[in-house]
Amino acid sequence: MNLQPQFSLKKLNTFGIEAKARNYAKINDVKALKQIIAQHRNEKLFILGGGSNMLLTQDIDALVLHIDLKGIEITKESEHHVWVKSQAGENWHDFVIWTLNHNFGGLENLSLIPGNVGTTPIQNIGAYGVEIKDSMDSCSTLHIETLTTKTFSNEECKFSYRESIFKNELKNQYIITEVTFKLTKNNHQLNTSYGAIESELLKHNIKNPTLQDVSNAVIAIRESKLPNPKILGNSGSFFKNPIISLDDFIEIQTQFPEMPYYKLENNLIKVPAGWLIEKAGFKGKKFGDAGIHKDQALVLVNYGNATGAEIWALAQEIQKTIFNRFNINIEAEVNVI
Repeated sequence: MNLQPQFSLKKLNTFGIEAKARNYAKINDVKALKQIIAQHRNEKLFILGGGSNMLLTQDIDALVLHIDLKGIEITKESEHHVWVKSQAGENWHDFVIWTLNHNFGGLENLSLIPGNVGTTPIQNIGAYGVEIKDSMDSCSTLHIETLTTKTFSNEECKFSYRESIFKNELKNQYIITEVTFKLTKNNHQLNTSYGAIESELLKHNIKNPTLQDVSNAVIAIRESKLPNPKILGNSGSFFKNPIISLDDFIEIQTQFPEMPYYKLENNLIKVPAGWLIEKAGFKGKKFGDAGIHKDQALVLVNYGNATGAEIWALAQEIQKTIFNRFNINIEAEVNVI
């Protein structure tokens, strides 16, 4: 396989950051993936998926392997469920649309999230009350060191809020090659209570929504709030919504009674990071070509030629300001590289 030296990654990350890979290769099948890893044992590797959940702050002094595995297939069916396997390089939103076209339920709330299928379990992506862990059955992987394959069950992935075993104890040890989802064929359990989905449906006088109706509502909401990364560089939500104790929340609420919140189990409270950032005065602000989106304070954007370092410096300033004002730590959801 031919390697491309000093390869520009600008078009392969949704922030549109200019950074170069020391060497680059696009991977179209698992056999080629095994071969190139075996042939470059002494080189540092960097695994690239859809480029949607990362901020490049420097050139990548490594061999960048761009996982571009394609294919979708139904592997098993029962009366009420279907198991669908997608290769890691499939575009996530295109895959969601594929499931909807087959009237398979479970992923409709995750419409229009940027990125590829293979990276979704790493982050346990989620939106509008639904996460990958709710429908993922298993994922197939390649162990980088031994070049052996292993299938991880949902439970083995150790999912939690925007976390998985692949972000923690097994970080950089496995490459996800395909993901299998268990979806509903009938008796779909629609989740319309989170965010503005119900009001969006009512706006169109939809009282008995279909899977497609829910997806359309989610798409409309996301398009009204989130910039298209093909037009304005961004990585979606840059920060996680912080989770704090009930005691800390009560103390903060005395000073900010209007602060929105969501009750979780075990006396924990989730606070919208976007509200904190907007309240701190950052929404819509520009700092050179780095900025905070005018419609969604949770989204940091590249207005043209911002460097990753400039965007990260802005993110750190936001973190510091939020902590000083609210005594709340907000963590980056995006991987900073």
